[in-house]
Amino acid sequence: MAVGLAVASEGGERHNNGKITSFVILSCMMAAMGGVIFGYDIGISGGVTSMESFLKRFFGEVDSKMKQDTNISNYCKFDSQLLTSFTSSLYIAGLVASYFASSLTRAFGRKPSILVGGAAFLAGAALGGAAFNVYMLIFGRVLLGIGVGFANQVGVYFFHQL
Repeated sequence: MAVGLAVASEGGERHNNGKITSFVILSCMMAAMGGVIFGYDIGISGGVTSMESFLKRFFGEVDSKMKQDTNISNYCKFDSQLLTSFTSSLYIAGLVASYFASSLTRAFGRKPSILVGGAAFLAGAALGGAAFNVYMLIFGRVLLGIGVGFANQVGVYFFHQL
């Protein structure tokens, strides 16, 4: 069921009468970046987890099961809690971070929230790039999730303030 709502403005407010301005376009692009970041990660993590060299290095059990069973080539058929943790850790951390980022953004503004999210994302990317075991990799993904959660929430907050 669709519901519409009309709001009459009080006098003194400036309106553009529905015109698409560069500010509106920039605002929409900023708000959409939160979704773009999540979508980009889905593509990257899906591609990486199907690489044989990655599976061999971090998920040897999954790699060996894939080689043993030639009839099933889909790695998702094998039960691996670590592989599941690797994939879902970013999304869970992003969800939790979005909740806490809203309080931080409300209290201190967008700029500190963006800085905290950017620092968490940078640390997660560095840790993921330097990871030598699966636990470092998962912790790096958690930090990436915190950065993505902050970025997503700040984008929504920014759009909501318009």
